[in-house]
Amino acid sequence: MLDSASIEHIGIRISDRDVSVTFCETLGFCFVAGAAYDQGHPIVMRHPSGLVVNLLGPANVMQGENILMDRPDKYPGITHVALKMKDIAGTEKALSKAGILIPDRRHFMGVSTIFIRDPDRNLLELVGEGPDVATLITTFEAQA
Repeated sequence: MLDSASIEHIGIRISDRDVSVTFCETLGFCFVAGAAYDQGHPIVMRHPSGLVVNLLGPANVMQGENILMDRPDKYPGITHVALKMKDIAGTEKALSKAGILIPDRRHFMGVSTIFIRDPDRNLLELVGEGPDVATLITTFEAQA
């Protein structure tokens, strides 16, 4: 077994540098580095929780479409990233204030979840207070 300590970072291909940086800042990420973006290096953004994203780009095909989530054919790949939120109601208010659409909401075994899309239509799941999703699904399956 590999002895991983944590997730180091998540790389996301983007279409528009400024729009994606602003979106990440709205989610609480801070700009760390990115002066060499035009030479092919990532923009590095860090969240106070320790999560780091590398914004890679620019994308040059299929802008505005997420091949993993927006098509009826189901391709393999990472479909979304889920972030555990401290205050889901406050998160929803902040997203609304920032003009970020919430296309889907779900409630599962007492936990509220919000789904949003980044500027390149990558899916983010914002999970509310309560047990983690692995515990919820395990409990649900045990009851079924």
